[in-house]
Amino acid sequence: MSQAAVKLSGIRKFYGSTRALDDFQVSVPAGVVCGLVGPNGAGKTTALGVMAGLVRADAGAIDLLGDGPFQARRHGGRITTLPQDCLLNAHAPVDTLLTYYGRLQGLSRQKAAQETDRVLDLVSLTDRRRARIGQLSHGMRRRVALAQALLGTPELVLLDEPTSGLDPHLVVQMRNVFLQQAKKSTVIISSHILGELGAMCDHVVIMEAGRCVRNGALDEVAGKGTLARIQLDKPPALDTLRSAAPALSLRWEGSTLSVQAPQDWSPQQINAALLPVLLDAGIGIIDVQIGQSLEETYLASRKNGDRH
Repeated sequence: MSQAAVKLSGIRKFYGSTRALDDFQVSVPAGVVCGLVGPNGAGKTTALGVMAGLVRADAGAIDLLGDGPFQARRHGGRITTLPQDCLLNAHAPVDTLLTYYGRLQGLSRQKAAQETDRVLDLVSLTDRRRARIGQLSHGMRRRVALAQALLGTPELVLLDEPTSGLDPHLVVQMRNVFLQQAKKSTVIISSHILGELGAMCDHVVIMEAGRCVRNGALDEVAGKGTLARIQLDKPPALDTLRSAAPALSLRWEGSTLSVQAPQDWSPQQINAALLPVLLDAGIGIIDVQIGQSLEETYLASRKNGDRH
């Protein structure tokens, strides 16, 4: 099993009488893109703040990269973050500010300049490198803030709503950036855009009222190996299908055959058991969907009040 990049146990955080985190426990493996999902007020921003050392927990244990809670001397340059509300110096030129952040990480002047060039290219702002922050649009300022979180060679990158305010084509571009970053870092992303998270995450943490209600590999949480929905052009003979595949639980819903398989089944086994029978019966297969989307998984968790 992969070593955990982040382990939080029994974390509690109060803001006055408001409990932002309530016995929050989570473990995120190293080398994954992890989606942090939950409604407004679930505690996502507070959880990221605790990880980054920006928020002091009232109780609980924190372990980052196997080296305890955040301390600048131990974790400087190894952990980077993009806060949800990130205000940048409006008077600073873009490249000067990023080079300064690189120096704060401990990079040499030359390396900080090289990294500034690299991350500006990643976020498509090379042509605005000498512009002052105050001259940029909201989306451009957000991209500069994202760029600073990608400087150097961080082992853990914490991003709170990183694509907020970006145009759709830039959201797609940033998704590719995050996937590239994951080849050398653990990336934890909080976002309300569940479709985007589902397209790039391989791990998910679902939060509700300051607690972790689901935590695991996305394929496992979303039932990628045990759930299937097969859209057909006409109703099948369920008795025939059940005789051919007695281990499967089958339901006909509208134009879709819903399939629940045992935990040790794979998608390939589901297809092999059902598709030949359907085709032999002259039933057209329009679409096959394995597992749930992240959005469906999240909504089901809220409906069922899961505690995993």
